[in-house]
Amino acid sequence: MDIGIIGAGAAGVFTAINAKNKNNKVSIIEKNKQIGKKLFITGKGRCNITNAKFFDEFLDNIVVNKKFMYSSFTNFDNYALMDYLENKGLKLVVQRGDRVFPKSEKSSDVIKFFENLIKKNHIDIKLNEKVEKIIKDEKGKFIVKTNKDTYSFDKLVIATGGLSYPLTGSTGDGYKFAKEFSHNLIETKPALCPIKFKDKDLDSLNGISLRNVSLNVETKDRNFSEFGEMLIGKDFITGPIVLTMSSLINKSQIKDLYIDLKPALDFEKLDNRIVRDFENDLNKDIVNVLKNLLLNAFVEVILERAKIDFHKKVNQITKEERYELIDVIKHFKLEFNGLSHVKNAVVTSGGVDCKELNPKNMESKKVSGLYFVGEVTDVDALTGGYNLQIAFSQAYACAEDLRSFNE
Repeated sequence: MDIGIIGAGAAGVFTAINAKNKNNKVSIIEKNKQIGKKLFITGKGRCNITNAKFFDEFLDNIVVNKKFMYSSFTNFDNYALMDYLENKGLKLVVQRGDRVFPKSEKSSDVIKFFENLIKKNHIDIKLNEKVEKIIKDEKGKFIVKTNKDTYSFDKLVIATGGLSYPLTGSTGDGYKFAKEFSHNLIETKPALCPIKFKDKDLDSLNGISLRNVSLNVETKDRNFSEFGEMLIGKDFITGPIVLTMSSLINKSQIKDLYIDLKPALDFEKLDNRIVRDFENDLNKDIVNVLKNLLLNAFVEVILERAKIDFHKKVNQITKEERYELIDVIKHFKLEFNGLSHVKNAVVTSGGVDCKELNPKNMESKKVSGLYFVGEVTDVDALTGGYNLQIAFSQAYACAEDLRSFNE
């Protein structure tokens, strides 16, 4: 049986090496000059392969279509993947947040590992070749036309990724192919990306890193809060809690976006802290006293928002002004201006409608012999190795089905 796979990212390569047996000829068509171009940049070049959290907690980090993943993840979960990789020679290490990396912390080693498996399994790989057209002929064969040649396959797997990081080759080709086979597409949106704001009084905060803060969003339907680290840029915020928040809210109508700069202190405790600070420096300017409580860069912005003169003496601050100050600190508002462009997102949310795919093997319910795996499908998760695991679990489910035809 001739199996064609379009795309040599994590999902495509993993499908190929697991679908191969003595009776199956497997070919990968990749438009880049090398495999795993997006794998190369994941985990800041260290390749965050998966996450070591246990079953339920792992699945809770899947934001879109978690139930769809039950079957493939149960069949081949994160621990099965770790065993698979280590048994074949890729040593792993578990780090903060249960993130799993290659022991060398080099994504290039992961790519070499997969290149070796491709050679070992005698998989035909056609690099630097772009698929232009796919049809299914009257004999049930998939005819794939590229810029270099035309191929015929009995089974075809689309593993072309989404729209994020287009320089890696993720330019939405799979969506076009899916549409040509009458598949429904869920609107694509950026996920795990910076959040933009309109406020013009925050230029002085450009480049400021924040730790132990909470980012809060009120939407039309519910409220979200994430605690941790973030970075303020020019007209955008980013960092771990921002990326998580972007995935949680990318389909919501935003009513309020704000940072709690002192989430460990409720209103009363923060008031007591400020009163103590004031009592120690009654005759000092408030702009100087607040530097004991807040990052220096924030002090003037907060005083402006609270409408308090920088040089007003602490002993002249009224109770009402103090309460207004606390409100600004606990509710440092940002005027939401949308999410960053999908090309700047870590992953794409949306894609091929999972209702039209068999969750047990990723085969299309509309077109027999056609499969979709990886980011091209409408499944996405938070940061930490979860999205790559989705790709590997889907790929393994697909590969088992393809292998079973000719074993």
